[in-house]
Amino acid sequence: MAADLDRAKEAAAQRAVGLVRPGMHLALGTGSTADHVLRAVAARFPGRVIDCVASSRATEELARSLGLTVRPLRDDDRFDLMIDGADEVAPTLDLTKGAGGALLREKLLAGLARERVIVVDPTKVVERLGSRMPVPVEVVPFARGVLAHRFESDGYRVARRLAPDGAPFVTDNGNEILDLRPPRPLDDPAAVAAALAAPTGVVATGLFVGLADRVFVGHPDGSVDERRRSAGAAH
Repeated sequence: MAADLDRAKEAAAQRAVGLVRPGMHLALGTGSTADHVLRAVAARFPGRVIDCVASSRATEELARSLGLTVRPLRDDDRFDLMIDGADEVAPTLDLTKGAGGALLREKLLAGLARERVIVVDPTKVVERLGSRMPVPVEVVPFARGVLAHRFESDGYRVARRLAPDGAPFVTDNGNEILDLRPPRPLDDPAAVAAALAAPTGVVATGLFVGLADRVFVGHPDGSVDERRRSAGAAH
């Protein structure tokens, strides 16, 4: 099964990287599927300079190990393209993201990109967000307990994300993550995103509403389905 999913991710990544052209300003996502994207970019443009900004230290390290040029985010940055993965994709192309812990930086870079392309395997496609994956919420550590209590009172099952060694997971921004299981799949992700982001101490949520323009769904046989945001949808 894992090998099948890897083939699916690779197929979707290859399709997305077909959109990359020399001279582009490229924003890089984080996670296992984004890693396939990095390898595909490095293979497609060996020795060529692609201007890249990464959404995490892990992505930056892998990109540099593959020979890609990665630089810090500049004050006036705008990107031609961002390629990233997702944990869930709804028919509207709204997303749940953040399993890799980089949701804040991914959301910031996505907002600076002219086109946002998401690559996934078929297991990530859902009818409604919150069906299979929790909604990550990045919070400042001081407020974590208060926020966990509040979200539990609102009906969520709340888990403090832990690192593999059992210590609290800490983001590249020095914050923690609460993973929220909603009482039911989300009918209105935009309203839920606004409600979750409202309390003081919340830094970012993993609900990405209106932040994908295309989704490539790869399959183990190498085929790829393309989905586009409907005309007139918010950018």
